[in-house]
Amino acid sequence: MLGTVSVKLSPVRVKRPRKDPPVATDHFPIEAGHIMLFARSIGDDNPIYHDADAATGTEPGHVIPPPTFVQASAQFTDGYVLRPVVGEPWFGSGKEPTGVKRESSGGSGGTGFHAEQHYEYHAPIQPGDVLKAVDKPGNSWSREGRRGGTLKFNESITEYYNQDGVLVVTARSVGVQTSRVVE
Repeated sequence: MLGTVSVKLSPVRVKRPRKDPPVATDHFPIEAGHIMLFARSIGDDNPIYHDADAATGTEPGHVIPPPTFVQASAQFTDGYVLRPVVGEPWFGSGKEPTGVKRESSGGSGGTGFHAEQHYEYHAPIQPGDVLKAVDKPGNSWSREGRRGGTLKFNESITEYYNQDGVLVVTARSVGVQTSRVVE
């Protein structure tokens, strides 16, 4: 029989260095429950994301994650700038009007934004896999904008490898930095 254990926990505040995205992780375990919760969080009830019996009759033959699932790898990387930390305001927490720190506080002042995200699947991911992510720089370019001055585009590429060293996903992200706050 299971019992109940009461434990009083004291909050421990550990200051971790924050890392700007992208941040690779050496250990991203793929778990069926995590896949199911991720699918629910994006409002997708496709049985291939949670029902092993239904997934058996599909091309992969097993549960797979939704296409954007690899973004959850950030939750396995200590210090990732977009990972919320208890007791600290995080991006989008409402601490600042735009969710972005002012330049005087070490932020970009609202001159940067995420522009694109692409995923290329080379092989299916399945529960039980353990992925390793490797970041690579992509292309950079700029052009004149209409309201924010010069727009600087930076592409980052993250390759996800499974426990057998097989490349399973390539994620490509493009961020934009404006030379001034948009008027």
